[in-house]
Amino acid sequence: MLIESRPSSDAELTALLIAQQKELSEADGGLDGVVYPLHDDAAYLVVVVDGRAVACGAWQALEPGVAELKRMYVRPAFRGRGIARQLVVALEEEALAADRPVTRLETGTYLPAAIGLYTSTGYAPIPAYGEYAGNPFSVCFEKTLAAVTAL
Repeated sequence: MLIESRPSSDAELTALLIAQQKELSEADGGLDGVVYPLHDDAAYLVVVVDGRAVACGAWQALEPGVAELKRMYVRPAFRGRGIARQLVVALEEEALAADRPVTRLETGTYLPAAIGLYTSTGYAPIPAYGEYAGNPFSVCFEKTLAAVTAL
C-alpha cells in the first residue's frame, strides 16, 4: 500500500470522488442533497494498492492552527483492511507538519461506519461549524494532535 499526494485535477482522484458522491447520495436517500465542491486549495492524498487508486482523503486549512479533514473515501471492495485508519493518520501528519495541530471534520448522521472510525481514532463531537451549521444531517468532530518529539 502506498499513500501519495495528488493534485485536485488527477483523473484517479476525480474517479474516487465521483464514486464517493454517488455513494453518499444513495446512502442518504437524497435527503441531504448537499454536494460539497472540490477545493483546489486542499491537499489530497490517494491510497494505491497493487497499482490501483482505492481510497482518498484531503485536508484543508480552516483558520490558523486548524485543518479540516475532507473527502474521505475507500472503495467498497477495499473496506475493512484498515486503509481509512492509515489515511486518517497520514492526513493528520500532514496537517501537523503544516502547523495545524487541531483537526476538524464533518460526516453524515447516516454514515455510522464513518462516525465509528472517527470516534475510534480520537475525535470528539463538536457543534456543526462553517458550511455545515444548520444541516441536520451533519455530525462534526475535532481532535487535537500531539506533536511527536524525538528522544
